[in-house]
Amino acid sequence: MENVHFSSGEGKEEVVNLYDKRSMENLPFSFGEGKEVGVRAGESQIVYGNKKNPYLFPIFAQNLLTKMATNKTFTMIKPEAVAAGHSGKIIDMIIASGFKINAMKLTKLSKERAGEFYEVHKERPFYGELVDYMSSGPVVAMALEKDNAVADFRKLIGATDPAEAAEGTIRKSFAKSKGENAVHGSDSDENAALEIAFHFAPNEILG
Repeated sequence: MENVHFSSGEGKEEVVNLYDKRSMENLPFSFGEGKEVGVRAGESQIVYGNKKNPYLFPIFAQNLLTKMATNKTFTMIKPEAVAAGHSGKIIDMIIASGFKINAMKLTKLSKERAGEFYEVHKERPFYGELVDYMSSGPVVAMALEKDNAVADFRKLIGATDPAEAAEGTIRKSFAKSKGENAVHGSDSDENAALEIAFHFAPNEILG
């Protein structure tokens, strides 16, 4: 499902392609903070609002309407693994395991962006340290595709603690510790969609 109806609650409605950046930018109303926006496809309708990222809402809404495909996930090679020169080997392992890379970028998260990405952990004692770590150097962000992507990728990366990770997993091969564990992997289909939208605009994603 690519084309859906968006409405502002003010009598305005527009049919747009979720993956066409220009059609999203030309909507006759705003996705700005505090705005309540509706989306419908067929007989389904959802109201959602108050999202800072204009691409986060349409992708999230699409996932709800289609009950979320299970063939997409998100990963990020973390700063210490990038600094150690492991990015290429990790990417080779990902491809060799049957994943297709639909989007990839080398980037550096600011503390603010890292804080937003890990906001779910904001009340946890390690949150500040995690934000400092994830903003300490470049990362490689990727949107991946494969059948059963989330579960298969979690199996590929291994346990959070590399001492407990299975042989042949990414963390067993490249993680330094439980804190510096080489890669991030989405833990659910819903979070995969949100994390992909956080890092990539729709026109940056192939497939």
